[in-house]
Amino acid sequence: MIHVYVTRSSGGKIQGFSMDGHANFSERGQDIVCAGASAVSFGAINAMEKLTGVEPVVIQSSDGGFLSCEVPENLSPENEQTMQTLLEGMIVSLQTIELDYGHYIKITFKK
Repeated sequence: MIHVYVTRSSGGKIQGFSMDGHANFSERGQDIVCAGASAVSFGAINAMEKLTGVEPVVIQSSDGGFLSCEVPENLSPENEQTMQTLLEGMIVSLQTIELDYGHYIKITFKK
């Protein structure tokens, strides 16, 4: 199962997220849950970098079983808003996957 952990500040802003595990929906290379979750999360990270010019702190494992992304502090208000919007969009997409494939992906919100 893929476990997604989203960390929010007390004010509700997304501070970062991490994903670990494997969906095991299908064999490697055919796993649509893994592919969807990977595409959504990496797409959000790539969009944050491209649209803001700011690199979030990203850690990933070589086997694809772990991804972590932290939003940098002290961003301009415009860059912060852009990153928050992209991350909220990522969460909506992951929740859509979770709705249909809840046995393979679980999202948890932390403060």
